[in-house]
Amino acid sequence: MSRALPRSATAVALLADVPSTGHVGEVRAQRFAMHGDGIGERCAAFVDFARARSEAGQKVLALYPSWQCETAVRAVNFARGATRDDHIAGIAVDLSPLALSLVADQLAYLTPYVPPGMVAALSDELPKHLLAGAWLRSVSNLASFPVSLRQQMGSLAPSVSYLAYCTPERSLERMRPSEVARTLPFRPVRPVQLLCSTPDPTITGLFDDSLPRAIAPVATRRLPAQPLGPVYWGTSKYVEFVALSAHPQALAYAASSLRTALCTWCGEPTRSRPCPFCAGNATRPLPPRPNGPWPPQGGSASPPRETGPPPGSAPPLPAHPRPGPRTEAAPARGHRQGLEPPRNGSARNGAPPTDPSHHRRPPGPEPLPDLTTHTLPGHTPEAHSTHPR
Repeated sequence: MSRALPRSATAVALLADVPSTGHVGEVRAQRFAMHGDGIGERCAAFVDFARARSEAGQKVLALYPSWQCETAVRAVNFARGATRDDHIAGIAVDLSPLALSLVADQLAYLTPYVPPGMVAALSDELPKHLLAGAWLRSVSNLASFPVSLRQQMGSLAPSVSYLAYCTPERSLERMRPSEVARTLPFRPVRPVQLLCSTPDPTITGLFDDSLPRAIAPVATRRLPAQPLGPVYWGTSKYVEFVALSAHPQALAYAASSLRTALCTWCGEPTRSRPCPFCAGNATRPLPPRPNGPWPPQGGSASPPRETGPPPGSAPPLPAHPRPGPRTEAAPARGHRQGLEPPRNGSARNGAPPTDPSHHRRPPGPEPLPDLTTHTLPGHTPEAHSTHPR
């Protein structure tokens, strides 16, 4: 049964020419391509949007790529000046276009169930649960990653290509098909879904034979190339990808790893200083919960990789919308190479099973900032093109 709020307290906007992947169904962040002849024309649509949402009592979270931020920063400043309040926050995100599009829609999906401050904090947390990057034929014009002279010279050889990972750890390495599975920096919690796009479908052969086999997704979706992809990757010879968990509690586990405190000025739960909304630097602990503290005591931004949320502390949060079928129970975070999750859903060291129903609390309204206890009904958007692996 859903216990969502009657309406969202947050509106999520994406200030870049980054179309939606459609992976979260009909729920999407509001897009603003920031096109126009002058700065006023490029910012006008977002300023009007932010003013309308602020007058309706919502807070606005404006995401934009950190590698193309000048116009977006000015748009956020214009909007804050027009509304004369601190209900608009600008968040710079250092992600590739495909990953940024997915994270923006995931945040929009969560807005009815968590307060605005936690939505802002999740913009930094959700990418840690993804494996995103690209296969690159050349890195000679790659400005978003540090590139060594050896890698620059390697781009001249016709048989050399590279794998660049932008999250959860930024790295660039030469791709050797026989070693891709062993050198993966991160594996999302199974079952895994794979999103990929390229401006040139004729160059995907080497990629298709390497990375998907290493990740073993239950479904793969081919998407149109992102308009800003060549800008970010410095070439048109690339295949951009995002691997994510399709486990129904993936987003709930990501949110349960947050440890926030209340901003003493605006009262929003926040993990960063200054507060993204009011720029306040002082915080105070969250009030105790009747059924245990939130966030979990001893929690951190990066919980143990192969364990679930602490028993009795993980609140029931919205299930992750997923086109693919559920294949197994999964722990709180993805596991690194060689670290398998508990087979029976139990945490290490004899902890009780982490069945989501075990943590469900009795229904009943709760005031902010305890909106994370609201549960979302099942939502399964259709995949554009899926096929079992």
